[in-house]
Amino acid sequence: LEKCDLLPDIIIMDIKMPELNGVEATKTIHKEYPEVSIIALTTYNTRPFIRNMISVGASAYLVKNSPTKKVIHTLKQVYYNGFYYDKNVIEAIKGLQNLSSKNEARTIFDQEFITAREREVLDLICQQYTSQEIAEKLFISKRTVEVHRKNLLDKTGVKNIAGLVIFAIHNNLIPPIILD
Repeated sequence: LEKCDLLPDIIIMDIKMPELNGVEATKTIHKEYPEVSIIALTTYNTRPFIRNMISVGASAYLVKNSPTKKVIHTLKQVYYNGFYYDKNVIEAIKGLQNLSSKNEARTIFDQEFITAREREVLDLICQQYTSQEIAEKLFISKRTVEVHRKNLLDKTGVKNIAGLVIFAIHNNLIPPIILD
């Protein structure tokens, strides 16, 4: 990537590659280029592989035999929302810990830890709404939504929107209907 004039928005990464495995490559790219989203696309469909890729920074996880519609849907979700987790990924990542590069993510939810408005924004983030859509739903500006997102990232100690979703899953903040 360092030789590229322009960085890609999304990289599709296999886990098994000849020189550097996909987990290490994802970890390195995520560390050096956090603005680049990575979608794992592999034949491995087990929780350890899913957890491993998500924990090192993958924004989504697909198996190679996924229908074309699902691949396109995932690409769009990652492009517009920064991540996409289907039911399999959500189930697999329920056990993830240590989501932040600078400190460990909070794993205990305190009712006063986030404000009611931040909670509303978090709920809508977990439903994969964009900042603009959240602003329209809550009758606030897009900039205010971005401030709430930043506050949520700071308060939870996670480093991206995918981390917020994992935080919400860990703390049972997402009603089961949202995960469908």
